[in-house]
Amino acid sequence: MTSTAPSTIRLNSEFLKIDECTVPLSSSLAIRVYSDTRPRNSHIADLQKGLIFVHKGVETVGEGTGFGVPVLLYSDETYFSRSSHTYFYEHDDYKVIRKEFFMDMVPRKRFRRIKLENQKVRSILKYLAEMYQKHRHLQFLTFERLSINMGLRTSFVKTAPTSKVIVTYGINQSSIHVKAVFSLLKKENLQKIFMLNEQGSRFFRRYSDSNGTKLVDKQIGAWETIKAEWANITDLQGRVGFHLWTVKNSVLRRGREFLEDSRDWIGLDYEINPKNAVFKYEIKILGA
Repeated sequence: MTSTAPSTIRLNSEFLKIDECTVPLSSSLAIRVYSDTRPRNSHIADLQKGLIFVHKGVETVGEGTGFGVPVLLYSDETYFSRSSHTYFYEHDDYKVIRKEFFMDMVPRKRFRRIKLENQKVRSILKYLAEMYQKHRHLQFLTFERLSINMGLRTSFVKTAPTSKVIVTYGINQSSIHVKAVFSLLKKENLQKIFMLNEQGSRFFRRYSDSNGTKLVDKQIGAWETIKAEWANITDLQGRVGFHLWTVKNSVLRRGREFLEDSRDWIGLDYEINPKNAVFKYEIKILGA
């Protein structure tokens, strides 16, 4: 394990507080984490990331969130994280990263210089997103291009943290065991919890699953429910990538969006019942 500027603060006499670290998986692959919002790509520059995939020394996260990032959907707001505390622990060949996500960012739409923050506008935007999920022929990305040309942007604003999500990542050579703890959440009006597992769509371009489905680039879709036992996201040659399984009492979805200078993510995201206090899953790293 290599790390940059680690703190000497200890947590529970085992964990070291860190600013960043890189965990090698093989001669060409590694996993990286930051305590701040690096690598600050595109419009999610101010949001916390999870574990970032590194291939031959190059971060391949694009505009993705990384592995194991929580998002909270309440009836009136959606909460992301800007602030975190990050810790590291190592025992033999097993490394553990603990990241405490403070849920302190909310999205806002802006048309040119006019903020669109009222409930009616948010309801319309939510309705459009739901319509796209149900009807792919609506060509949401065409609308996205048009809205960008018109000056409609999504931004994120800092707010008082509603709660904290603690995520631990247990890493060995080819697997990441993710455990998310939701016991510190404000439960009132909480409708859904998402755990995002996303990297960049320029590098990762191919989807396959246990049902025999094989898709490339925009065939993958932006928000499709997976009904297979497991799914893979890989590079075009199928040599490097990540593998997730469906988990009981959750919904696994695949997604990809690519727009030059605006969207660059691909991933496998879980939707979780908000009654869950803990959610566990495994990410298998392909090519390690």
